[in-house]
Amino acid sequence: MCGIAGFLDASSRRPRAELEAVCERMGETLLHRGPDSGGAWVDEAAGVGLAHRRLAIIDLSPEGAQPMRSESGRFVITFNGEIYNFGELRKELLELGHAFRGHSDTEILLAAVEQWGVARALERSNGMFAFGLWDRRDRLLHLARDRMGEKPIYYGWFGRAFLFGSEIKALRVHPAFQAPVDRDALALYMRLGYVPSPHSIYVGLRKLPPAGLLTVSASRAGDAPVGAYWSHRSAAARGAAEPFRGTCDEAVTALETLLADAVKLRMQADVPLGAFLSGGIDSSTVVALMQAQSTRPVRTFTIGFQEGGYNEAEHAKKVARHLGTDHTELYLNSQDALDVIPRLPALYDEPFADSSQIPTFLVSELTRRHVTVSLSGDGGDELFCGYPRYAKALAIWKRMRWVPARLRALAGGAIDAIPDAIWGAAKGEHEVTWDARLAARARILKLPTAHALYQGLVSAWEEPHRLVRGATEPGTVFTDEGAFPDAPSLLDWMRFVDIVTYLPDDILVKVDRASMAVSLEARVPLLDHRFVEMAFSMPISMKRRDRSSKWMLRQILYRYVPKSMVERPKMGFAVPVDAWLRGPLREWACDLLSPERIRQEGFLDPAPVETALRQHLTRRRHCHTQLWHVLMFQAWLDAERARGVSARVGQAGARANG
Repeated sequence: MCGIAGFLDASSRRPRAELEAVCERMGETLLHRGPDSGGAWVDEAAGVGLAHRRLAIIDLSPEGAQPMRSESGRFVITFNGEIYNFGELRKELLELGHAFRGHSDTEILLAAVEQWGVARALERSNGMFAFGLWDRRDRLLHLARDRMGEKPIYYGWFGRAFLFGSEIKALRVHPAFQAPVDRDALALYMRLGYVPSPHSIYVGLRKLPPAGLLTVSASRAGDAPVGAYWSHRSAAARGAAEPFRGTCDEAVTALETLLADAVKLRMQADVPLGAFLSGGIDSSTVVALMQAQSTRPVRTFTIGFQEGGYNEAEHAKKVARHLGTDHTELYLNSQDALDVIPRLPALYDEPFADSSQIPTFLVSELTRRHVTVSLSGDGGDELFCGYPRYAKALAIWKRMRWVPARLRALAGGAIDAIPDAIWGAAKGEHEVTWDARLAARARILKLPTAHALYQGLVSAWEEPHRLVRGATEPGTVFTDEGAFPDAPSLLDWMRFVDIVTYLPDDILVKVDRASMAVSLEARVPLLDHRFVEMAFSMPISMKRRDRSSKWMLRQILYRYVPKSMVERPKMGFAVPVDAWLRGPLREWACDLLSPERIRQEGFLDPAPVETALRQHLTRRRHCHTQLWHVLMFQAWLDAERARGVSARVGQAGARANG
């Protein structure tokens, strides 16, 4: 696992020493992603620079160092990630006459590109990756990202310079980088808690989508179309058209066999390896398959919290004891978690409001003390209907779909019109209960379609264009009917939406940044594209059955762990943000959310923020999710000022006020 960065500026005419210095500065910002070594390579005539920071996992020798040239010298690459089937590809390429200096997967990928071309090499690669590849002969720069979006890559044109990198911080140090905050993207963030690809928080800076392939020419500046070498939509459509035809037992066995192979591929490393273990279905299944294929106890790691409602450590310990892993746990208190909050803007580079970012960082920090690679159980909820909101959406829509949309809207509006004074007088001893629930039902009643209902369930601010000054909220997969396949059911549609939005832009961002912040490589076996394609082919009745989510994964796990040990309600990897905002974080929150401060900055309308804060502090409603979205943006703005870009932020605010 590594950090990559680079640029293409054929018009710069900078001398080699200056290009190398810029390249090295970009790489140095990514030291946390690759503490073992670093390198820079430039093509002075073309104005190209490639930077790399290395976390050595496969082939620890200098032969694995990057940027790396291909055998012929035509291609030079800066690569982040792993090609898990590199052994199979190496064997085939040797038979075709290629020779290799070392045994790194990067060298295999370069040979595959020389043999089959970029797109075909990507199609044949099983891995998680993002890379920049310079073609010295054709003067083309290729950027690519893995199918599911496990590894990040940002890019954009800034004047005549094209920049790219694993994290935004690498692009910021390039002299050409100038970008104001993108208010439209900010509106999306306020709704979702993350900035979805291809957008970023800055105007002109984009994220390469999962399975994306972008080619930029040194002879022609400007935007080029983003291609794709694999498609979620096509995989989902193919799975629906060619469903698995066997029995339930046969389906479970087929999935187990394929997942076991995915786990085995991800256990390849020349450094110590372990796994995150929460005691839930997904991580327990991954660990069970790891231990079944290991000759010694697998290292497993979990963190626990003193607050019982947020603690899964005891469950993880039971699973670890049953499987015979070498288990490490660490109990933390609220202050340990609170201490992470000031670090979040620097870790994520963009506003990011998934509060489970805090425990994810803490478990990564614990794990890195013992190993360099850790397997994770992410992806099971999206593939096998694990989120409670799926059942909630189905239940709500089943009840409301029979009522005409116009009548629902009228009823919702009537509830919203109840004055605050009546709300307050009606409160009983339970305070934030029935009035908050009734208000939530009012919002739901006004939603016209099942798709709008699900968007509402995953939205913090439902009309973010009213919150963000000067913003027009861009369309997303929720609003673009052509972006998703003809789903057989509402449940299939919700899963697909999460797979192409929430999974790569929230879950995988969280895992990548938290693990890379401590130089830990996280691998996700459930997102092996072969396993994803097989999951798409499984009927929905095998994913959710008898009110049980992730039914197929459970059947695999029950072959290794007693059902009683893992059968419990889904807890999630959460922290008590709602209580913190009324307690230890109250002063911090009130300062960041000050109406005067928000008004002066010019990005947000302070009125709805002030209302949400008052309602939360007085317990009229739980508004912690909306407030956390705003707080993480405000904290990010503070970090912007600390980086010395207050002028840019201030100018953006002035434009909005003008």
